[in-house]
Formats: sequence, structure tokens, C-alpha cells
Amino acid sequence: DYYSNEIIAEIYAQALEKAGYTIERQYRIGQREAYLPEIEAGRIDLFPEYTGPLLQYWQPDTKARLADDVYAELSARTPKGLRVLNQSPATDQDAYTVTNQFAKKWNLSTMDDLANVTVPMTLGGNSEGENRPNGPKGLLRTYSVKVRFTPIEDGGGPLTVKALKDGDIQLAIIYTADPTIAANGLVSLEDTKGLFLASHVVPLASDKLDKQAADIINTISRTMTPEQLIALNARSINEQLPAATIATDWLKKNVS
Repeated sequence: DYYSNEIIAEIYAQALEKAGYTIERQYRIGQREAYLPEIEAGRIDLFPEYTGPLLQYWQPDTKARLADDVYAELSARTPKGLRVLNQSPATDQDAYTVTNQFAKKWNLSTMDDLANVTVPMTLGGNSEGENRPNGPKGLLRTYSVKVRFTPIEDGGGPLTVKALKDGDIQLAIIYTADPTIAANGLVSLEDTKGLFLASHVVPLASDKLDKQAADIINTISRTMTPEQLIALNARSINEQLPAATIATDWLKKNVS
């Protein structure tokens, strides 16, 4: 349930339609806990995912952290009937994010520095984030930092940003490719101990996807860069353009 995923999915859809495939679109269908069972059951054939978070869903105790290691283990752990196609250079990394004011007050630049904060801290995020490996339990286990949790159901969107700026929460997990970080003067804290895994865009595909379709999607993945992903997201936020328009423009410019 994330606009960036919808844009990438629309790029996939339009490229496949141009090649003669019939595509049924199902966007904004929920968080990973909701849609992965649908994919595993064979009711979805293609989905834009992210390597690290997807691996942690299937292997919560994974020790892999670097991009190639994460991708290799993800490929090995993907359930029968599914496969991951080639990972993209484009990344959308989870990161603990604070306001610039909070960072300056407590001299924060890394997640280690959170241990020096002497006031209670609250993490805001989608409700399922409370029990994910990179939620409060993971932060306590990895950095010995204890935080409270409050649900904000917009995936790091404007409600989350407002809660940060209003001081209702002190921490949020916001993707690094989100242009609102720069626009709102927010600070992403460096994850020195690898709480967050490498997170590259990766297509999760059913084995029913044929070679021609897989080749089309792999071309898209190879072409998309981290900078382009940020620019795509910025067009959605700043220009309020629909995903279909953003996808059409990107394909015209980048994929013949």
C-alpha cells in the first residue's frame, strides 16, 4: 500500500501490455502480511518487492545484510511456485528518521546515538511494524534502545511526517527514496549495526510468468537507478500525477 510500488507495478504492466500480454491490475492491496499469502496461493503473478524486507518475512533470523548476500539467500528461500527475478540497482531502504531539530538537540547521526537520548521516545508506523524485526523489539535487541510504539497507518506518509514535526512521535521508519525527507528537513539515521537489510527493488514472480515476460521485467529492473526511483516518487508527491502517467513517461524515456 505504497505509491512507489504502484508506480513500479504500472511500469511492469504497461511494458507487458505493449508486448501483447493481458494485465489485471490490483494495486494498494495492503501490507506484506496481507498480500504475500495471496502471492503464495498463486492468485498474483507479479509484484514489485524489496529484497531485504521480503527475505526477513520468510527468514526473520537471517544474518545476511549486504545486497548480494541478501539476494542470494532470498533466491534460495523463495517458496515453491515463486521466484525472484533480477534485483534492480534501484533501492528504497528502510531507515529510522527523525526531525532535524531532534537530531541537533541530541546530536544524532547514527542509530547508536539514540542510546544517549534521555527522554521517552515513541516510534510511529503502520500497526504491523510493531512486531516486525526492525520494529521496537529489533531496536532494543540490536541497539539496546527502548521505544514505545504508536500506529499511524499511512506507510511513512504525510500523517507520519506531521506526527514527527508536531512531536507526537520522535522516530519513524521512512524509505530513503521518499522525497519528503529532503522536503521536510528530516534526518535518516545511519544503521551501523545492520538492523535493516539491503533493500533493492526486486520483482517477485510466479513460475507461470514466461521467459519473454521475465526478460521484459528484468530489462526494467536493470535500467532503473536509485536516482530515478526518487524522481518517480517526487513526481507522485509534488506533481500529484497518477501512476499511469508517471510510468508512461519513464518507459518512453528509458525503455525502447
